[in-house]
Amino acid sequence: MKDISQIMRQAQQMQAKITEAQKKLEAMVVEGSAGGGAVKITLSGKNALVAIQIDPSAAGDAEMLEDLIKAAHDDARKKLDDAQNDEMKGLGGGLGILPGFKMPF
Repeated sequence: MKDISQIMRQAQQMQAKITEAQKKLEAMVVEGSAGGGAVKITLSGKNALVAIQIDPSAAGDAEMLEDLIKAAHDDARKKLDDAQNDEMKGLGGGLGILPGFKMPF
């Protein structure tokens, strides 16, 4: 059986790694696009909308523009999820967490 001080030390190290990972995740910025780049959406790691870029050629049809904005947002969200999951993979092994388990932050 491990010494309690060793277990506590490992827990503190893991907490430091989790805090560092949270900061990296929050600092992430991803861009999603749709319509061949006619609409681009930028999201922060906190899932906040940072920017929307719309090519003037896409502004003619409102319904199409709405669809492109939704598709660009979905693309950005998927990229953010993938990037965050990749970042957390290394931590999961150290915690003994099952693959695919999403951290609560």
